[in-house]
Amino acid sequence: MKLVIIEGPGKRDTLKKYLGKDYDVVATKGHIRDLPAKSMGVDISNEFQPKYEIMPGKENIIKELKQKAQKADQVLLATDPDREGEAISWHIENVLNIDENEKCRIEFNEISKSVVQNAVNNPRQINMDLVHAQQGRRVLDRLVGYKVSPIICKKIQPNLSAGRVQSVALKIVVDREKEIKNFKPKEYWVINAHFEKDKIKFKAGLQSKAGKKFVPDNEKDAKQVLEDVKGKDFVVSDIKKSVTKSNPPPPFITSTMQQDALNKIGMSIAQTTRSAQELYEGVELGQEGKTALITYIRTDSTRVSPEAQQKAKEYIINTYGKEYVPSTFNVYKTKQNAQDAHEAIRPISLEKTPESIKQYMSPNNYKLYKLIYERFVASQMTQATFDSMQVQIVCGEYAFKATGKTPNFLGFTKAYKMYEEDSVDGKEEKLPKLQENEILPLQNITNEQKFTKPPARYTEASLIKTMEEKGIGRPATYAPTLMTLINRKYTEKDGKYLVPTELGTTVTEFLEKYFADIMNVSFTAEMESDLDKIEDGETKWQEVIKKFYSGFEQELKNAYIGEKSKPKQVIESDVICEKCGAKMVIRQGKYDKFLACPNYPKCKNIKSITPPKEPVCKCPVCGGDVIERHTKTGKIFYGCSNYPQCNFASWDKPTNIKCPKCKSYLTVKEYKGYSVFKCSNKSCDYENKELPKQDKSDLTN
Repeated sequence: MKLVIIEGPGKRDTLKKYLGKDYDVVATKGHIRDLPAKSMGVDISNEFQPKYEIMPGKENIIKELKQKAQKADQVLLATDPDREGEAISWHIENVLNIDENEKCRIEFNEISKSVVQNAVNNPRQINMDLVHAQQGRRVLDRLVGYKVSPIICKKIQPNLSAGRVQSVALKIVVDREKEIKNFKPKEYWVINAHFEKDKIKFKAGLQSKAGKKFVPDNEKDAKQVLEDVKGKDFVVSDIKKSVTKSNPPPPFITSTMQQDALNKIGMSIAQTTRSAQELYEGVELGQEGKTALITYIRTDSTRVSPEAQQKAKEYIINTYGKEYVPSTFNVYKTKQNAQDAHEAIRPISLEKTPESIKQYMSPNNYKLYKLIYERFVASQMTQATFDSMQVQIVCGEYAFKATGKTPNFLGFTKAYKMYEEDSVDGKEEKLPKLQENEILPLQNITNEQKFTKPPARYTEASLIKTMEEKGIGRPATYAPTLMTLINRKYTEKDGKYLVPTELGTTVTEFLEKYFADIMNVSFTAEMESDLDKIEDGETKWQEVIKKFYSGFEQELKNAYIGEKSKPKQVIESDVICEKCGAKMVIRQGKYDKFLACPNYPKCKNIKSITPPKEPVCKCPVCGGDVIERHTKTGKIFYGCSNYPQCNFASWDKPTNIKCPKCKSYLTVKEYKGYSVFKCSNKSCDYENKELPKQDKSDLTN
């Protein structure tokens, strides 16, 4: 019997199916050994050596592993194929006393029969460069967290934390909010001339005056344009026709998957992470059993294996035709600082179309799989081409421009049409046949006052995109970083946007004042690059830490000395303590404010500031109670009472009623005399003005 040790139990059944009865598969459920939970665990004076301990609660797992390893003919370490997974395998190797020269490490980018069997037949030694890269990151993050967090807890308030990536991400959000507050809008006017020819209506926007770009910035100038063109001819002065090409998008990497899942199918980062993990580990497909559907989900590479490209070519020919296959395989450039350890995220088998397995999948899993599937197929298809036309129309000294674009060859949009973005200027219109020097009869001319807008607040998706572009963090860190910002009350949601709280702004300003390096975006990105060099064997992890700590140590001293601790503010409430009669005061807890008796510790009475709200319905994610909540600006939304463990939230009031079409939950809006029920699944069009009486009883049951 051979023993295969994995991280997550979710993939155990999938692997067992491919390995057979001669293999036993055991999951560690993550790390079994780590730095201590209650102390820093790094010996700074001894080359920053980490002090590892068995993690609490893992004793029984280790006992089981040792017992099975002693009886096994071979032990294979199949933890995740990344730095973290390599480090976990190294810890297991040490705990089980496996010889460091033993070829015991196996990895697979996808959980398919051929790949898994090939992996077990070709084990290798632990890659210590990968281990050292993870170890360097772990020590670096521990130094920042354990050295800086106590300072901000003392100087600002208890139960705060700082982090090397987390704090820089927070700074990005805070800086954007300051930019928005300092923004001064500028007035401008949009002027459009409207025409109709051959029953085709189109418009042309004002572009220039006397050959120079011209945008009216006040009402007087805008009205003057209308007065100047009144009664004059609009003449076609120039027509430019061209064939424009649109390239297919690359297959997903972790960050682009998270961004598109939020922007295009409305899944939060937490929901996407959960669904992607399930699709990677395996989904129950009826008689076929638990089957993995996609490749490894933590990757920053757009690379695709030749075998997968060939399969995609065959699928595209059979489904769409030969004309949709490029003459050579599409190859996408991976960003310079990518680790490129794995392929892009793609379906394992194109034979498992989203529709063919929809009946076995949860709504979120189906939506995400469909997105991944169609994105990958599109990435292997030809360009889309369009007939484009730009027309300049002059009236006196003013020039107007109309643009039109019509599909010529659909190319990749044949597979990815539902996700195609509109043009930057909005949907481009279809234009009639026009000729130079042709006079166009004016239907109408309009002017509209507008103001320049500040940059938009970050969403989870746009923040991840910015972090990726600036080289902050890595695929595995994006989602946990965002969750920390929300759970620590450094940011909060206003609709889909992230807004820094007063606490988040205070923490950021303090860290910027005393820890310039760790709050510097370029410095953080350079540190990520240094960690990559450790993985490539170009430098030692201790050298990277030593270089960082030389300046960091002085910053710590300055922060301790340079700012007095803020006195704890005692805010008295009107609530009387029923145990001792004193007026209760407002205290700040780990997550929320609460009422406490000022006579503590003699009187230990505490209360929630707001009474528990009546539940709206059961949470569709975790089964808890959904209650009414309010944003910082007072806007009502509905969220799970188990927050922060569960991040379910909805602007529309959810119900316990299932959609008859797709089984997602319905939302309800109350109007005078009737209710409108809609499916929460954006890709489902179910809507009902009034449900039968027997269904309405399910709203809160």
